Parts: sequence; C-alpha cells; structure tokens
Amino acid sequence: MIKKIKKSEIDGQITVPSSKSHFQRLLAGALLSKGKSEINFVSISNDTRSVIELIQLLGAKVEISKNQITIEGGFRDSAINLNVGESGLGLRLFTPIVALQNRIFKITGTRTLLNRPVDFIVESMKKFHVHIESDNGKLPLYIKGPLVAADAEIEGSFSSQLLTGLLMSLPLIKEDSKITVKNLTSKPYIDLTINTLKLFNIKIEHKNYKTFNVKGKQNYTPVKVNVEGDWSSAAFILVAAAISGEILVKGLNFESMQGDKNIIEVLKKCGAKVEIDNNLIRVKKYKLIAFEYDATETPDLFPPLVALAANCKGISTIHGVNRLIHKESNRANSLKSEFEKLGANIAIHEDRMLIEADGLTGNKVSSHDDHRIAMALTVAGLTASGDTEIEKSECVSKSWPSFFQQLNSIGAIIN
Repeated sequence: MIKKIKKSEIDGQITVPSSKSHFQRLLAGALLSKGKSEINFVSISNDTRSVIELIQLLGAKVEISKNQITIEGGFRDSAINLNVGESGLGLRLFTPIVALQNRIFKITGTRTLLNRPVDFIVESMKKFHVHIESDNGKLPLYIKGPLVAADAEIEGSFSSQLLTGLLMSLPLIKEDSKITVKNLTSKPYIDLTINTLKLFNIKIEHKNYKTFNVKGKQNYTPVKVNVEGDWSSAAFILVAAAISGEILVKGLNFESMQGDKNIIEVLKKCGAKVEIDNNLIRVKKYKLIAFEYDATETPDLFPPLVALAANCKGISTIHGVNRLIHKESNRANSLKSEFEKLGANIAIHEDRMLIEADGLTGNKVSSHDDHRIAMALTVAGLTASGDTEIEKSECVSKSWPSFFQQLNSIGAIIN
C-alpha cells in the first residue's frame, strides 16, 4: 500500500495507543498466574494480537470486551506449533516461558521476523539446560524444556528482551538462579519488566544491571491493571507537533519506566515549546536547533529523532547506530537511504549518525517493511515541499494500526 503525504500544518489532540512493550509483559504475567487477570487497554497492535493468540495456544482462557481483556492463566493442553507473528519481543519473551514445559515446541513467526538472527537465543537458552535448535540461525526454533535453574552468563548487547523472558520464567522454578549479563543495553526496558513483575508479586534483585538474582518457588498473583500509553509511538506525534504545528497528547504516564519518554528532554533541548500539565503534553512548533542524543538505551527513538533532526538548523548527532542493525530492517541504512531521497544529508561514522537538512523535498520512498521507518517518513513528509509517497506503509499496523487516521484527524493531508 502506498500512502501519499502532503505538506501539512497540524493542530488538535491525540490519545496515544497502548504500549505493546507493557501489554505483552502483562499478557505473559497473566498466563503465568493462577486465576483471572483483568487488563484495560486503549488499543491492540498487530504484535500484541499475535501474543494474545499465542497465550491462547499455550492454554490461557481469554475474553475480550471493548477495552478490557480477561485472562485465566495456566498451561492447558498447549499446542506444540506456535507463531509469534512479527513480534521480536514476543519471540524472545516467550521462548523461556515455553521452555518451562517438558514438551517439544516449534516456534516460528512471519514477515521480517523470519530474517532476524536467533543464534543468541539458542546459545543463551542452552545454559539453562534447554534443548533448542534453529534453522541455520533463523526461525523456526525447536524447543524442549524443562528450563533448569542455573548460574549463567548471557550477552546483553544484542537485546534485553531474552533477559526479560528469563526474569519472568525462572521465578517459577524450585531452585534459585543467578544471571550475569555482559554489556546490557536497553536498561529502561528491564526496569519496565521488573516493575511489571512487582504487580504480579514477583520479586527480582539485581546489582547494577550486571547480576540478577532470581529466587525460585515464587507464585504469580492475578492483576487488575491498565496498560500504559506508548511513549515509543508518542515520540512520532510529539516530533510532528514540534516541526509542523501544535498537538495535545493524552494517555501517557510520566512515572513510566519506558525509556522513550526521553523524547521530551530532546524536544526541549532543540527548542520546541513543551508544556506538561497533569499527564497532558502540549508541544508547539518553534525554531529548532541541532541536538545531540545517545540512543543506545532507547533505540526505538532513532527514527523519530532523524525526522526531528532533518527539521533542525545545524548538524544533529545521534549515537547508538549499532543498536539498529537487527531491527525489522537495518534501520541505520534504511533511515540514511530514505531520508537522503527527501534531501537530508546523513553520514554514519562508527556508532554516530550525523543529520543535516536545508528543507526537505517530497519523493517516492520505502518503509523497508519497517513500521518505525514508515512513521518517521510520514512525519518528515509533513514539512516536505511536494508529495511524499511511502511504499509498504501498511506495516504501521505492527504497533499503531490507526496511525494515519489519527494524523488525518488533526489536519495532516494523507491519502
């Protein structure tokens, strides 16, 4: 599907979608609980829907009514053929959970997830005595538990999501475990995991994010909880306001452990007008100057920040390029190639990306089937002279199915 974006000035208010990062962690906790959990939400993304279907295959009883999902936890006659859709978090989070059972499972996915490497999952899970194999480093995975307590070291530079899965599954084992993590990135997401586990009465201890002590024989308690609004998605709307108008954004938790709330500080730093009042954020367009930001711990901010940088005066620098290689696309290359088509000058030096633009010009660009690239290009198109046509734009459904409709509702010209 091709979406055409015209230069637009936006004004209005938007409620952000539910955080798929928080939602999927809550779904996993509800599956592992004995009893019924109630989870209230604003929206369900494609990734989250895939995980809902997954926990049903694993035995959870699920009922969805309007904006609430009720889940009766427990493994019941689990299916052995599992599909996590395109959700990288779903794959890494649920591999250890599936391994709690003494059965053989096959886990696969769809679309871009089929091209993403899984070697680090295999290597890490073997340290917990799980029998696991991949197809030459790619999906599907063949897994046979049970997961066994261990004193193990895992690599954390590639992703923190497998650690999340281990922290959620190991408390259910009789013995205690100790996980030593080398080069852990995305620490805010581990904070999100630990805080979510507290809701289910599961306690995790760690020392400077390097050593995690997991007590066994813990039990999940069902919850009644609201899914947080998604700061990762909100970043695109907040940037859109900073470069092309004024927006009031609702539905965000300022106490959230989501690292992408750092977008607020970046917007202030580059000169946007930001007003915060009682969990409401108003951002207004103003003269923007170049900024520097380290996105190593918050790599999902990279795409909206490139759109922001392309509308700032001067050369902006974003650190953390190495975190972009194994996303839905190689986001470093995708951002460079597509934003250069719009007239930006982008250079990559080791782990830094430098962005400068003297006005953007509409062009035909590709999302690379990556939802965050599609959203970044859409936001950039709001200030580009001429039309910006984005191929494979439907991929935004992975995280925000109504993204284009929401922008249209506040004045963006998208068809």
